Amino acid sequence: MYQPKDSSKSPRFSGPRTFMRLEHIRTTEDVDFVVAGVPFDTASSNRTGQRYGPQHIRDFSVLLRPYNPDQDINIFNYCSGVDYGDIDIIPGNIHRTYDNIVEQLDEILEKSVVPVLMGGDHSITLGHLRAFAKHYGPVALVHFDSHGDTWDNYFGEQYMHGTPFRRAVEDGLLDVDHSIQIGMRGPLYGPEDIQDARDLGFQVITMKEVRQLGYDEVMKQIHQRVGKRPVFVTYDIDFLDPAYAPGTGTPEVGGPTSYEGLEYIRGLDGLDIKGFDLVEVLPAYDSGQITAIAASSVIFEMISLIAMKKRAQKEE
Repeated sequence: MYQPKDSSKSPRFSGPRTFMRLEHIRTTEDVDFVVAGVPFDTASSNRTGQRYGPQHIRDFSVLLRPYNPDQDINIFNYCSGVDYGDIDIIPGNIHRTYDNIVEQLDEILEKSVVPVLMGGDHSITLGHLRAFAKHYGPVALVHFDSHGDTWDNYFGEQYMHGTPFRRAVEDGLLDVDHSIQIGMRGPLYGPEDIQDARDLGFQVITMKEVRQLGYDEVMKQIHQRVGKRPVFVTYDIDFLDPAYAPGTGTPEVGGPTSYEGLEYIRGLDGLDIKGFDLVEVLPAYDSGQITAIAASSVIFEMISLIAMKKRAQKEE
């Protein structure tokens, strides 16, 4: 059983920086989940530096403790996990990076281990979805973001952080009839920037609609949309209002608070989640590690869901 160091006995400022002080072991044996970085940012369109996101998240995450009071669970009573290190990416070459992502996630998914992935810009999620579709067939997607990322191209390039979900639909990676996007907002080039996602088959709940519907109704619609399908959860940190997550490449005002951002992950309990990613953390713009606090806490809630699923299976 792999679990974090006990910070009441070993100071948090000691030892190498791993997520939540988990053992840094590249293994899929005797683990239920792995946390891994994907430090690729070549496909970002504005600010760059998301390649440093994984180490920035890890740096703050040493403050996390194993018991989740909001979900009333001690993760490591039910789960074993490690910090797997980083996927080997190729700076400047998105296609070879995708090949590496698929190859290295294969080793994890073959053992039915749940990957929790830290970006990197949002283009990496296309690589993640290729690996998951290879193992599970087309998966449902729950997508928290301020942008739909369904453009056809950006600067004439079809593989950017604004295009991964159009490519995923075109490549047959998604069960789009069971997929949903939440939180879209901000100035656009035109109404088609939202409508295109709906035309591709996604259910889209904009941030304005989130506020009108309320949390309970949004969560109800997510569960109804996904149903019993295997699902991948992708969380762009710019889903949060920049007051709570300033360290990101394309911030949009009018988003959820950090508390609300955590609640949306907590509310996914009961879905058949096969993997997660959190993307677009950009340390250079992160005053006081505000974004790292939020990102590491969201990932903590993701891991808590894995433990809750294990607990439910044990109690059956």
